[in-house]
Amino acid sequence: MQEGLTNALRHAGPVPVAVRVDVGERVVELELSNPVGASTPRGGGRGLAGMRERVAVLRGELDAGADCGVWRVRASLPLAP
Repeated sequence: MQEGLTNALRHAGPVPVAVRVDVGERVVELELSNPVGASTPRGGGRGLAGMRERVAVLRGELDAGADCGVWRVRASLPLAP
């Protein structure tokens, strides 16, 4: 989620960001959401690709994208091997 917070500030500016952590019996779900910003994306970083790689190493799934003016990043990570 640190990368998501960094991306929110970089691309949306100083906007409110909501973070949700839900721990279930078999999975941890993380969600970060913020209003879509007006700034243009800047390259050079690993951003979403890096987050997807890190989540995949943990056998999880990552979904990210804009929906109705809100950018969301959701990760689902299994708790058991």
